[in-house]
Amino acid sequence: MLAIASEVAATISLKLSQGFTRLGPSLVVIIGYGAAFYFLSLSIKHIPLGVAYAIWSGLGAAGAVLAGVLLWHETLDPYRAVGIALILIGTVMLNLSR
Repeated sequence: MLAIASEVAATISLKLSQGFTRLGPSLVVIIGYGAAFYFLSLSIKHIPLGVAYAIWSGLGAAGAVLAGVLLWHETLDPYRAVGIALILIGTVMLNLSR
């Protein structure tokens, strides 16, 4: 969960960095992605690599979409909602397969 939270924080900051022209958010991007990969590396000691990566990237993508909707009022049309739902269903299925 720490890897996912770090990735989502870094992704939010990536938008806030405005192309790495703002120092604070740019530093959060670097630290956040570094932390995300560190925590992911810890999780793959106990979870198969493919499963861990799929969960990390899938929930990170869902978190980024949620952040976009909540912070920047991006649209969540039915196609996007179904896509995110499928990612979440796939993540649950991967967790059940461990």
